[in-house]
Parts: sequence; C-alpha cells; structure tokens
Amino acid sequence: MSEITATDPNTANSAELPTPVGTADKPKASGVPKISVFPSLKSLLGRADIVFALGIMGILTIMILPLPTYLMDFTLAISITFSILIMMNALFISKPLEFSVFPTVLLIATLLRLALNLASTRLILSHGHEGPDAAGKVIEAFGSFVMQGNFIIGIIVFGILVLVNFVVITKGSGRIAEVAARFSLDAMPGKQMAIDADLSAGIIKEDEAKQKREDLEAESAFFGAMDGASKFVKGDAIAGLIITFINVLGGIIVGVVQNDMSMGDAAEAYTLLTIGDGLVSQIPALIVSVSAGLLVSKAGVKGSADKALISQLSAYPKGLGIAGSMMIGMAFLPGIPMIPFFIMGGAAGYAAYASTKKDQMKKMKSTAKLLAEELTSKENADDEPIATALKMDELRLEIGINLLPLIQNKDNDEEEDRLTQQIKALRRQLATDMGFIMPSVRILDNVRLEGNEYNICIKEVEAGRGSIYIDQLMVMEPTGAPIDLPGTHTIEPTFGIPASWIAESLRDEANMRGYTVVDPATVLATHLTETIKNNMADLLSYGEVKGLLQEMPENHQKLLLDICPSQISISGIQRVLQTLLTERVSIRDLPTILEAIAEIIGTSSNPSAIAEHVRSRLARQICAANAGMNGNLAFITLSPQWEQNFADALVGQDDDRQLAMAPSQLQEFITLVRDQFEHAAAEGENPVLLTSPGVRPYVRSIIDRFRSQTFVMSQNEIHPQAKLKTVGQI
Repeated sequence: MSEITATDPNTANSAELPTPVGTADKPKASGVPKISVFPSLKSLLGRADIVFALGIMGILTIMILPLPTYLMDFTLAISITFSILIMMNALFISKPLEFSVFPTVLLIATLLRLALNLASTRLILSHGHEGPDAAGKVIEAFGSFVMQGNFIIGIIVFGILVLVNFVVITKGSGRIAEVAARFSLDAMPGKQMAIDADLSAGIIKEDEAKQKREDLEAESAFFGAMDGASKFVKGDAIAGLIITFINVLGGIIVGVVQNDMSMGDAAEAYTLLTIGDGLVSQIPALIVSVSAGLLVSKAGVKGSADKALISQLSAYPKGLGIAGSMMIGMAFLPGIPMIPFFIMGGAAGYAAYASTKKDQMKKMKSTAKLLAEELTSKENADDEPIATALKMDELRLEIGINLLPLIQNKDNDEEEDRLTQQIKALRRQLATDMGFIMPSVRILDNVRLEGNEYNICIKEVEAGRGSIYIDQLMVMEPTGAPIDLPGTHTIEPTFGIPASWIAESLRDEANMRGYTVVDPATVLATHLTETIKNNMADLLSYGEVKGLLQEMPENHQKLLLDICPSQISISGIQRVLQTLLTERVSIRDLPTILEAIAEIIGTSSNPSAIAEHVRSRLARQICAANAGMNGNLAFITLSPQWEQNFADALVGQDDDRQLAMAPSQLQEFITLVRDQFEHAAAEGENPVLLTSPGVRPYVRSIIDRFRSQTFVMSQNEIHPQAKLKTVGQI
C-alpha cells in the first residue's frame, strides 16, 4: 500500500522517495504520522451515511445481476430479520412519532423484497429443473414445510396470506393513515392557535411552545407520509401475485420446452419453488403490514402496545367477569368441548378478580397519599404562606364571572379565545414598536368583582378598572357627543369619553350614524394596552434589561463591554431605558442608545441628562413616530416668554435643578396648553409640543399631569430631514 508522508510546507516541492518493501511499519525519525490513502474497514463502518448508500446500491444491484444461492439465503434471512425488527419497534414505542422514519423504512423493506423476488425468479427459471434447492435452501424449506408435498395446498395457503395482507390489513391501515392525515392537517391551525394562546397567557414558556409547534409539524408530516407509504404495501401485494403467476407459467414453459420435462413434473417442480419464494416474500410483507397497522392505529394511545392493551382491557373488571361467566356457561352446551371454555372462563374470572384487587390497592394508596399530603401541608402551614406571598404577578388581569366566555374555548366558534389572541398580538406589537418585551398576562377570575367588571393589576397593584358586557357592543361618537341610541350609557374606560353599550342588533344602525363600534374583547384589550404603555417603565425589570443586552448582535457587544460596568452599571442603563419608556420612546434601537450613553457618560452620570442626550441621537426615530399620515411633523411651539418663565423658575445647580413656578402661573400655562391642543384637534391635527432642550424635562413633568398623551420634544430632537408644520404657539 502506498503512503503519503506529511512534509514541511517550505519543502513541499521536494521529491519524496518511495518506502522500501519491508520497512513500511518502521516509524520515521521525524515522528510525523502517516496518512493512509484507503480508509480502514472500521472507519468505513463508522460512516453510517456511506453504509446506507452502499446498502441501497446493493439492493438495486440485486435486481440487475444474478445472485448465487448462498447469497440468496443470506439476503432472505436479512429480509425476515428486518421485518421482525420493524414489528418489535412498532410494538414497543410509546407514540407514533418515536418511529417517524417508518415511511422510509417501509420503502426500503418493500424495495428489498421486490429485489429478492427478481433474483429468485431468475434462479427459479434458470435452475428450477435441477431440484427443489435450485433457488436456495430457504425457499426449499418454506415450500416443503408449508405444502407437505402437495403444491395445491401451498397455492391455497399462499393465496390466503395474500388476501389477508392485501384485503384486510393493508386496506384497513391505509384507510386509517388516510383519515389520520386528513384530520391532522385539518386540526393543525386550531392546535397552533391553542399553543399561541397558552403562550400569550403565560401558561407555557417560549421554548415549550417552540417544541410543541415542532411536534405538531412532525405529526402532520408523519401521518401525511404514512398515507402515501401505505401504497407501498398495496403495490407489493399486487406485485407478489403477478410475480407468482409469471413464475409458475414461465417455469412450466421453460421446463417443458427447454428442459424436456413432462407437464406434471414441470408444474410440480416450478410450483414448489414459486410458492416457497412467494411465502418467503409474503411472510415479511405480512409482518411489515401488521407493523404499519399497529403504528397508524396507535394515534392517541400512550405507552407501548402491550401496556396500552393490558391497562385498557383490564380497566373494567365487570366486563372481564361477565366474559368469564359466559365462557363457563357455554362449556355446558351440548357438543361444546368443556376444557377449553373452562380454561378461558377461569382465566377471565381470575383476571377480573386480580384487576379488582389492583383497583382497591390503588384507591388505598391514593387515600394514604392524600392523607400524607394533608398531614404534610398542616405541618408546613406556617412556612407555605410565606413562600407563596413572595411570588408576585407582574401583569395580572382579573375578570368577573360573566366575562369567563372571553377566555374559555367554544366548539369551533370563530370568536373563541378572542381576548387571548389580542393579548398575543399586543405582546408582539409592543416588542416591535417599543422594543419592550411585555410580561406574560396572568388571567384570573375574581369572585369579589361584579360579574361584568375587570381589573388590571401592575405588580399586584390596581392600575385600571372597567366594566364590559360580552353580549353587547360599545359605541362612541368621535367628537365626544352623547350617543343617541337605546342602551346603557357609560364612560369609555381607556380615554374617558362618553360611550354606550348597545345590543348586537343595532350594529348596522350605529355604523350608519358614523359611530365607532367596538366589541367587548377589543375594549378590554385597548384598556390593557394603554395601561401597559403607561407603566412600561415599572415593568422593565433588571432581568429584562440584562436579557436585551445579551441578545444584542455580537458586533455591538464590544461597545457594551467598554462602558459596562466600568462607567455605568446595568442598573444605570435600566434607569435610562425606563426614562425613555416613561415618555413612550422606543428602546428597540439599543445599539444607538448605547452609543449615545458612551458619548455622554464621561461628563454626566445623571440618568435624566443621559436620557436627554439619547433622545437627540434618536431624532429620526422620534420624528417618524410622531409624524402624521402625510409625513408632516405638526408641532406647537413654546413662546420665548414662556421659555424664559420656565428658565427663571429653575432653582439649584446641575443635576439638582428643580422647577419652582408659582401656582397661578402654572394654572395659566395649563389653560393655554389645553386650549391650543383642543383647537388643533378640532382641525384634525395631533401636534407635539416643541421646547428648548434646557426646559423640556420640566415642561413634560407639567404636561404629564393633565395631558399625558401629548408628546413633548426639544429642538435637538428635530431631524434635519423631517417635514415640519407649525400649528400654533403658546
């Protein structure tokens, strides 16, 4: 065997002398390992992909090239062993997806049997006149044992096996696979919605939801593949019948015409070999068909087949007892052999007795376990409430008893889980718009609330409350005028404008009058949305900030390491992000925010001052978020006089500055702001308030108390490419 010696790269062009004969095993002085050109058998067997490819090519080769009898016996043994292994796996798996490769295995097993049929047909027609072992010892043994010297019996047994396989097992398992595939595909959207609803409600985690989606996709793909794979078995049975007919007819012709045999001798010799060949093929085919039937009929049954059968058949001792009594009664009928029926009746009766005892033991153990748990709970009664009290729901929705249909599934109702679907959409929307990962919403029924009431809690403190009626609709007049429709007049819980609850039958009339019509789930979801947006700063925890920073792209992680924790801690970054979220500024662009923090952290450590600098770096984002439908940024400016008034009212130095303005002056400012913005709203504008950078935080602190939805910008936050539109001045 030739060898290649690794050389130094600098001398790669130097010639390498061949190794002398007899010195190949001697180590070289350099100690450099030798690399063999041809891989060893051990390494080849370790490559499953190569072995698999060679196996498939071997099966195809059997179809083309003649096969000697000793290889024929060996490959037939492989086929039988392979089919038995398939059945054992189908019996012992707990659920069908554990054997998801079954369609591929079924194709390989069918291909192997057909290849062996072709190889045996070649041997039978070529050497059938030489004796019963012309096609190998395995085919001879099967033919002689089953037929017992009578080829007519062999033909009948073979025909029955084919009918059982083709008509009963294959047809039934194919129908089950077809129905399972159809139902699995039809139920897939509903199951996906159920997974998403559980995820949005916080019942399951993201990893668990991802795994459930993968299992659902694998299940649909498996049953779809099984629907098609069942056709392999059907085609195999048909091919077996045709091959058998061809072998018998062709063998008789070959024996009589070419080998000078009599008609009877040719029929007996070739039929013996053909039926033996058919049995060797059909028995593995029958085993694989039974395996397919076991696999597709296992849907919904957990555990291996033996455990499932025994546990479910013995679940009702009364049925076993009645069956045993009937067997014993039939034993006394005239002409009926008593011993078999007595044995079966006694076995069924004993099974009923044993099952009853087993159920009693289970009940006793269950009772003992409950008593032990009760005693343990009493012993730990002083400790459990303390541990339980430490747990806190960051976001909780409590609903009255009449609102339970909003979260309970109805049978194929298009409105099922409408609330949970909207909560899921809300979480996704907040993550996209604000860069804020909303905590899971825990939904509870609270008997202390009125039937139609709901309560929104932030860290178990009430943050919003309202009432909705699930069988009615809320209508509102966009201008805030009273509603002129019969119903229950109320106040919209989110924005506090007049509204009314009307019957579903008045929907069309309300739409014709130009009213805004909202269903109950949307009313609650809107209130929840605004409540969360008003409290995003409180919900942004240290852990959430740490997770957001860790998920940043790798090329921005270096910047984070440069400033944290040497110049600012994660808590400091959290405080800056909370300041931005308080005014509903998106924190999704974390890399830009960190760059802005790195720019100013050397001159100021005040989170408010840092946040103001970050806002100037987010000018493009802020302008785009507050632009109108036409792309213009409408704004109301603060007059120079009021700018001076706010500047004069500031007391303190640097980070300790505070606003100390006279109450009368503050009231005047509030009145002017309210009038200007109401006038702008009447003209269809939704402007922002524009101030100088120095007074913006203090103006915002005043605006937030009476008009929190008004966005206050500084002149540093105006992007050069923004389209500006002046609406008024205060």
